[in-house]
Amino acid sequence: MTTGALPVEPAGAPAGGGLRGQLLALVRLALPVIVARAGLMTMVTVDTLVVGQYGTQDLAYLGLAGAIQGALMGAMVGLLLGTIVLTAQTVGAGREEEAGAVFHRSLPYAVLVGIAGMVFCFFGEPLFRLLGQAPDLAAGAGGVMTVYGFGMVGGALFITASFFLEGLKRPMAGVIATIIANIVNAFLDWVLVFGKFGFPEMGAEGSAWATTIIRWAMGLGLIAYIWWLPEAERFGIRRRTRKLWSSGREQRRLGYAAGLSNGMEAGAFSALTVFAGWLGPLAIGAYTIGLNLLALPFMAALGFAAATAVQVGSAYGAGDRLATARAGWMGLAVNSVVLGLVGIGFWLFPVTIAHGFTQDPALIALTVPAVAFSAYILVADGGQVVMAQALRGRSDAWVPTALHFVSYFAVMMPVSYALAFWADRGVMGLFGGIFIASLVSVSVLSARFWWLNRG
Repeated sequence: MTTGALPVEPAGAPAGGGLRGQLLALVRLALPVIVARAGLMTMVTVDTLVVGQYGTQDLAYLGLAGAIQGALMGAMVGLLLGTIVLTAQTVGAGREEEAGAVFHRSLPYAVLVGIAGMVFCFFGEPLFRLLGQAPDLAAGAGGVMTVYGFGMVGGALFITASFFLEGLKRPMAGVIATIIANIVNAFLDWVLVFGKFGFPEMGAEGSAWATTIIRWAMGLGLIAYIWWLPEAERFGIRRRTRKLWSSGREQRRLGYAAGLSNGMEAGAFSALTVFAGWLGPLAIGAYTIGLNLLALPFMAALGFAAATAVQVGSAYGAGDRLATARAGWMGLAVNSVVLGLVGIGFWLFPVTIAHGFTQDPALIALTVPAVAFSAYILVADGGQVVMAQALRGRSDAWVPTALHFVSYFAVMMPVSYALAFWADRGVMGLFGGIFIASLVSVSVLSARFWWLNRG
């Protein structure tokens, strides 16, 4: 296996060559990260496709459980974000040998975060009952949540390991791991969901077991890869790090803010899934399909966001204000163009896309308008995550969190509820709330970034 290194600047400094140099550096880093993020989301989409073909009821189980565990994974991504930011800042400041200490501090923290997520997953059924879901839906989704719980620690280890490599601008190992994982996941879904080769027919729970197995394999595999990097000595990977907890205060501080922010955003989307559950199994099926379609190109936004965070963090660590501002705005612009092109496809071919997920005519009728409307959501929703990561790349931790709270709790949840129930727009009301909240979020985050970089 190769080192996965990209042709980057020797000390990880901000890209030179003005706008063109920064653009090339952004794209060069973002592309493999996009492939890795999209690969992870492709697994979720394949899970939805396979379980959707298995049955509408199991799709409802998967959608409800997936929303909650997805919120937990989003919170974990945020809590561990300090790994990528401090790695990029350390390398950007010319202190490459200190990068290994960032990684060492992240591992025990990742295990703790994963254990917390696992424990939460074990209370899925009572949580769903508390949220007013029908008993059969709560029981089925709770069983799927329990299975997801067993993979939370493995998922946290993979997140922090991939963040470390991205901070070093060496993301290709994560890409390769994700490609292999997609192949294995599709096979395991077929075997475990439908019960092949003597395995029992497990439906949605089988898909969750496939996810759990793969998360552990990816997490442990990437950690081993980092340990055996040819540049391990250069980055201090095999050097002992003392006072792991006390020396990681700044790393965790960035993560606390991002974890709360991601958790709030994902939690708000999970609340919309609960709203969809109140509308019935067909509604939650249509919402799950629509949200998966939004999430797949959103992985491109996460890739551009990660690359933007690295570019902004590297420039900020080097004390270059102009390059810091330019990196943030360039990430937003490139992301907007790419997601705009994807949105055109959603708007033109909603019927074809809906048929790929289900053959249930009633479910298709609800899904088609949601797919078409998703075209309008993509650019704003993707833009807000890029600008949030641009702010965190320059160590602005808590203000983006507060702005996310306003956008997704104070705006999206009440607006979605009002449109879905009071205005009687059902699933389309939920997506309307997402669109409005995303516009608010990208606007206020962009204003914050401009304010910090003015002059």
